[in-house]
Amino acid sequence: MEDMLRIIEKVEVRRKKLMEGGGQKQIDRQHSRGKLTARERIDLLLDDGSFREYDLWRKPRMTGYDIDARDLPGDAVVSGSGTINGRHVYVYSQDFTVLGGTMATIHAKKIIKIMEDALKMRVPIIGFIDSGGVRIQDFINADLDDTYAKIFYLHTILSGVVPQISLLVGPCAAGAAYSPMLTDFLVMVDKISHMYIASPELIKSVGGGEVSVEEIGSPKMHAEVSGVSDITAVDDKDGIKRAQELLAFLPSNNKELPPVKETTDDPDRKTDELLTIVPVNTRKPYNVCKVIEVIADDNHFLEIKKDYAKNMVTGFIRLGGLSVGVVANNPYWLGGAIDINAADKDARFVRLCDSYNVPILFLVDNPAYLPGKGQERGGIIRHGAKILHAVSEATVPKITLCMRKGYGGGLTAMCPRAMGSDLVLAWPTAELGLMGAEGAVSIIHRKEIKAAENPDEVFKKRLDEWNKTAGEFPFQAGATGWVEDIIDIRDTRSILIEGFKRFLGKTVDRPWKKHGNIPL
Repeated sequence: MEDMLRIIEKVEVRRKKLMEGGGQKQIDRQHSRGKLTARERIDLLLDDGSFREYDLWRKPRMTGYDIDARDLPGDAVVSGSGTINGRHVYVYSQDFTVLGGTMATIHAKKIIKIMEDALKMRVPIIGFIDSGGVRIQDFINADLDDTYAKIFYLHTILSGVVPQISLLVGPCAAGAAYSPMLTDFLVMVDKISHMYIASPELIKSVGGGEVSVEEIGSPKMHAEVSGVSDITAVDDKDGIKRAQELLAFLPSNNKELPPVKETTDDPDRKTDELLTIVPVNTRKPYNVCKVIEVIADDNHFLEIKKDYAKNMVTGFIRLGGLSVGVVANNPYWLGGAIDINAADKDARFVRLCDSYNVPILFLVDNPAYLPGKGQERGGIIRHGAKILHAVSEATVPKITLCMRKGYGGGLTAMCPRAMGSDLVLAWPTAELGLMGAEGAVSIIHRKEIKAAENPDEVFKKRLDEWNKTAGEFPFQAGATGWVEDIIDIRDTRSILIEGFKRFLGKTVDRPWKKHGNIPL
């Protein structure tokens, strides 16, 4: 017995040494930068005591270079599985205290192993990215199956099967940047993380001029300009909370429904606040995020890509405990018109919700696609078609609420009945049609107005006629079957909750195909 205890003690001494990563000096340096260590991040993410580590004992591959003499515990990555609120997940965390978290053969193998296990077990995978990049000495003669190439492949195979969340908690450069981009969500940490393909030095060397890391790779830039980042966290701890919150809205895999969360918020609660939030005058703006918060359980809204394409809002709420994805036009920005970036943001989010069986609520208030030379030359036709493809392809329960404007292609993009909505509702303020009344009258009666002695008088006369017939909003939409009902704005929450619960059992049969050909 004593012999066995001595052997066990020897193992545990070595285990403790390996778990120190790059040692106390490097740990202190990590903390001085406002960053947690790889293991601290995992401990905060997972339920207490649930982490089961894989491959702690692995050593780096011998490369033939002097780097072979370095002690590199775990080859700079910690990997394994555990639980979050009792739900099984896989996790890896790059260890910057070990040679800057650089990726080499064994490092890659450890990540690949848990990705493959996540696929077998059909459970989410979460990765902490904190790496100086590829370890050149190892990569020179590495097998491509033990590099980012295999990781990119597995991200793609896992896509739409299990949720993948990346937390960028440090640097991520060059080809490595494609790994978090291939996952479902990317959370960046303000003032800590950065990501780019070409470094400032490389850009300068090829004649691109002087640029800073902040200009090409900061969380702010990726949140507001590139649209790469989904959420900006204050620090590591905040990023971890956001990842946990995201996971709570999603199922473990594509064959399950999202978890239901108990709430004390009355499903029949009246939404009287909307009477003052939304102006009757369709020319006056308002922030649709306030509408979403009023409707949601406990007024909680987790917005995705908050600072990108602000004219289109996407995110998660709960209605009666059910997880619901929201896609909403925001008249506070560009009048809610849909531009190139908004189209991409919308399509991406709709496809994500559809992948993981999250019902979608469309809140409509837009005057159509944004006109302009820049939009046309930038490919608004191609980008706008992404929305049409994504919305039509989605088979999850879909409810459309027309709040105010819904003209022409703008309405089509926001899922009317013909695009697969299960229920189309309108507020009394809704205006649905090919275009606004003034535009329609100007075109239909153009010749008459132009030839009249008093054009303004004729225009006003025809406008009054239009508003009493084809332009009698929203009654014309009800008469033609564009909407199923015109509802009291104060009953919005209760009607939506009842609707989503009614459509939970929805099934849709589609022709077999490998996948659609979305106009990318």
